[in-house]
Amino acid sequence: MKKILFTAIATLFLATAVSAQDAGRWAVGPRMNIYTNTGDAVVGLGAFGRYSFTDNWRIEPSLMALLHSGCSIDISVDAQYVFHLGKGWEVYPAVGLTANDIGKWAAGLNIGGGFDYAITSEWDLSAGLKWQPMFDNKRSNPVVISIGAAYKF
Repeated sequence: MKKILFTAIATLFLATAVSAQDAGRWAVGPRMNIYTNTGDAVVGLGAFGRYSFTDNWRIEPSLMALLHSGCSIDISVDAQYVFHLGKGWEVYPAVGLTANDIGKWAAGLNIGGGFDYAITSEWDLSAGLKWQPMFDNKRSNPVVISIGAAYKF
């Protein structure tokens, strides 16, 4: 099961990277996550990329290094539907898949949302909140608070 999940995630990362030659908008940037409901709060530092298929639909893969004893990673891919509110504000619900090894490897879902605020035509500030119900029933389901920035091109 783990091999199938990781193969699917790697394929999705590759497919989004290959599609960079297609029409569409890209954004990349740094992000900090705070994973709550894990015993002690865990901080994650990493990066994300976004590819917009239309004005409203986009996909966002991300990779985070989780900074706790026995450093681990979180790999996520989310689909987002963006609502443009005007004057640089956007809000979006998001749903996706995640795999991480907080304690031990497990896969789960991402359910949440967030907002972006355009500070220039190329840069956005973003924040989000998501719940990660894990398919492994022996551990807690993290609630993740995210802040970051995105460079659009």
